[in-house]
Amino acid sequence: MAKVFFTKDITPAGLQKVYEALGVKLEGRVGIKVSTGEKGAKGYLKADLIGPFVKSLNGTIVECNTAYPGKRNTVKDHMKVAEEHGFTSFADVDIMDAEGEIEIPVKRGKHLKYDLLGSHFDNYDAFVNLAHGKGHIAGGFGANLKNQSIGFASRNGKAYIHSCGKTKSPRLCWLTKIEQIDFIESMAEAATAVADYLKEQNKPIVYITVMNALSTLCDCASDQDDPVMEDLGIVASLDPVANDQAFIDMVWASKDPGAEKLKERIDMQLGREILPYAESLGLGSRKYELVEL
Repeated sequence: MAKVFFTKDITPAGLQKVYEALGVKLEGRVGIKVSTGEKGAKGYLKADLIGPFVKSLNGTIVECNTAYPGKRNTVKDHMKVAEEHGFTSFADVDIMDAEGEIEIPVKRGKHLKYDLLGSHFDNYDAFVNLAHGKGHIAGGFGANLKNQSIGFASRNGKAYIHSCGKTKSPRLCWLTKIEQIDFIESMAEAATAVADYLKEQNKPIVYITVMNALSTLCDCASDQDDPVMEDLGIVASLDPVANDQAFIDMVWASKDPGAEKLKERIDMQLGREILPYAESLGLGSRKYELVEL
């Protein structure tokens, strides 16, 4: 059974504490996969919270360009937003698909034949999947699984996942008719492909989700709404399925009346269905032991 470490302390010290509880020392060139947040978004993880942790690992913030039109779909614009949002103040920022993409196999599943990652992905020895837990207009919710699928994917790779394997074109993907459950499952397949690829190379990855500023819209939304419920804390695990399940369980257990709005968003988009499907692919387990720090 996977262990999920939890703290209510949403501070740099709390973030460092949950990472250290994992018992994994990340060395070499460490990529910190975090959303830089669309221009106009409010909830992205802020420099004063994650900066000390990233510095402690001598980490590089890694991102890829978006498939949707906006202020992060070109390298130049994306880097400008990353600077405006404070990420360049404490670390180097690498837009991993700035020089193209690599194709990795999807070995299990029924929608995707491959996954497309930013080509700089191979430059790193280890990763932190550092997610911000929140709602998501397409996926229902965003945490580690979304960050590992859509997040690591190149611009074309994002289009491929969003279209459930029908097109790599960022223009055509939004015109492609899909079933919602197929998109949810496609994200799980892409996330599993990344985990498989890293395992084959003996490159470690750890999973952390900061559960604050809990809005119904993602950090990729320029019109992101204000938080709808109380902050919950930080969870960390070596198992992304367990970590996402813990996040969902805490939302469903919350007595905050506003939690109903987030639950509604998640279930409207079949968001919770990613968990059993990812488990069926062997990515992780929905059963976990919660260890409060």
